[in-house]
Amino acid sequence: PHLSYMHTVRPLLDRDLIKGMAHITGGGITENLPRVLPEGRAASISLASWKIPALFKLLQDRGRIPTDEMFRAFNMGIGMIVVCASENADVALESIREAGDENATIIGRVVAGDRDVRYTP
Repeated sequence: PHLSYMHTVRPLLDRDLIKGMAHITGGGITENLPRVLPEGRAASISLASWKIPALFKLLQDRGRIPTDEMFRAFNMGIGMIVVCASENADVALESIREAGDENATIIGRVVAGDRDVRYTP
């Protein structure tokens, strides 16, 4: 991960709160997040949980790119996903914000499934 991400997540690593981390690069959320999920688990991502940067909307409109392809190919404004137990989510979020990422937010949850990503409105 990028050094700034390591600075941000170091307190979580030190407290053993992280179950997985996905750096969202080529392949977007759709291809990168499943790599950290165990068998029998999937991710349910709420599209309403963050504001997608205008640049991605411009690319999609000008390139006539389908929404599912946008999420497969681009990070859509999400650079790193930290996976933790639901009971630690608030503590993890506060710790990340205190470490300097004031835009950190909960974007979804881990659910039963086949190591895929499901997007919800």
